[in-house]
Amino acid sequence: MQTINVQINIDSPTGRRLLKEVERHPKVAKVEYPLPDGIAGEKTYTIEEVFSKVEEKLNNHYGTNHKLKYS
Repeated sequence: MQTINVQINIDSPTGRRLLKEVERHPKVAKVEYPLPDGIAGEKTYTIEEVFSKVEEKLNNHYGTNHKLKYS
């Protein structure tokens, strides 16, 4: 698969319309938003990492071995 990077100015109505159109096709297009300045240099966690930690803490606290479904 060949990929390209595109920058769209979403301050204009045309840019917002283009972005919405790209977002409508998640199988062929992936939109990545920049991190806010407040967390730009910090460690961020994926949803899988967060649920894994929560699952671990709950199982340790209650003495169980449950698996959380998060998909």
